[in-house]
Amino acid sequence: MKKLITFIFCVTTSWFFVQAQPGIRLSGYATYAFDDRVDSYYSDEAYFDGTLKGGFEYGGGLEFMLHEAYGFELLYLRMDSKAPMEYWNGGVQHSTFNVASNYIMAGGNRYILTDKKIEPYGGLLIGMTVFGVENPDNGNYGTATKFAWGIRLGANIWASEKVGLKIQAGLLSAVQAIGGGLFFGTGGAGAGISALSTFYQFNIGGGLVFNVRSK
Repeated sequence: MKKLITFIFCVTTSWFFVQAQPGIRLSGYATYAFDDRVDSYYSDEAYFDGTLKGGFEYGGGLEFMLHEAYGFELLYLRMDSKAPMEYWNGGVQHSTFNVASNYIMAGGNRYILTDKKIEPYGGLLIGMTVFGVENPDNGNYGTATKFAWGIRLGANIWASEKVGLKIQAGLLSAVQAIGGGLFFGTGGAGAGISALSTFYQFNIGGGLVFNVRSK
């Protein structure tokens, strides 16, 4: 809860700061995220091992141009995927869990200025991931909120002054998300396994970018 309050405070403070900036961009994202293996072992009778499957990831971002070469963006991304797992519950069990990953991020973009319509950029993100995990075998559901960070490289290709195509590759990571606060078992997400592991997910894709307000 303290992390959530701190994050909201930072985003709110940044929001009021960037209101004075006249350049605003709105982006829609559609990417594909790749699989990542996850596991957590506490003992032979407290573990899970499997894969968090990749899938379609979508969302949007609101970017404030602090300078023609620098932008500050508030971003939301969501992915619904499957997680086939082996785990212990009075014996070895196998289930395929339903997992919803919600990334709420803020970060900066550094643009490489060119005379052409192609605008390369790179950026760093920081924020949180809210996971929702459902065990379809019994309908149990749980959630966990974890600190997250990300990096990305891409380019905006402007078809006009107002509309452009975005291509991008990136990495999102939920730090110590697996185990402890999020585990796979009969109860979905919850406490019970103390071994922790960091989750990484590479994504590639793009979207559209709209120049809502120019300098």
